[in-house]
Amino acid sequence: MEQHRTRPPQRRPRPPQSPLRPRGGVAEAAAPRVPAPAARRVPPVVRTLRRLPSPRLTGLGAGLFAAATMFGIGCLDEWLFDGEPLVYGALFLPVSALTALWVRGADLVTAPIGVPIAFAFGTIPISGGEGGFGGQTMAVVTALAVQAGWLYGGTLVAGVIASVRKIRQMGRRQHARDLAVRAQGGPGTGAGVGAGAATKAGGAVVRRG
Repeated sequence: MEQHRTRPPQRRPRPPQSPLRPRGGVAEAAAPRVPAPAARRVPPVVRTLRRLPSPRLTGLGAGLFAAATMFGIGCLDEWLFDGEPLVYGALFLPVSALTALWVRGADLVTAPIGVPIAFAFGTIPISGGEGGFGGQTMAVVTALAVQAGWLYGGTLVAGVIASVRKIRQMGRRQHARDLAVRAQGGPGTGAGVGAGAATKAGGAVVRRG
């Protein structure tokens, strides 16, 4: 009798594992981990400005605020620093910036107009005019001519801030309009196109008939 030789079972090499892992009978690729975006650091100056009060004044209110503030600064300058033009002009710049920041969006154009008037009104205490209304007026005009650099600088600051606010306001309005158009025309556009195509097809059938 012949004896059959038995061979030991040979192990087959395993196929390389694919990056797809089955999940519920469907192969899904392992999603790569996306690192979380780093938190954007806000400069300390911006954080300080955000903590400041932000009222919304009308055009008249912003003009009165600037005029009253500059008149008070002029009185303090005359009392403490003997009417030093440098102190008055340097303090005019932040007042111009606050006036342009606090005026409401509908009256942004009034900020660059009201600021020079407030500057002229505030020079009354430090102009040193004598001899009645005419003498006081000439003293104010002379003070404005001497401090023309500060006057133009403060007006420029107010104009730049008002222009930036106006551009941002227009951008927000345009973005809101785009969102409204997408919300109204998104789902309804397909239905309107389908209805128009069906109407045209119906008219063609009627004409053929």
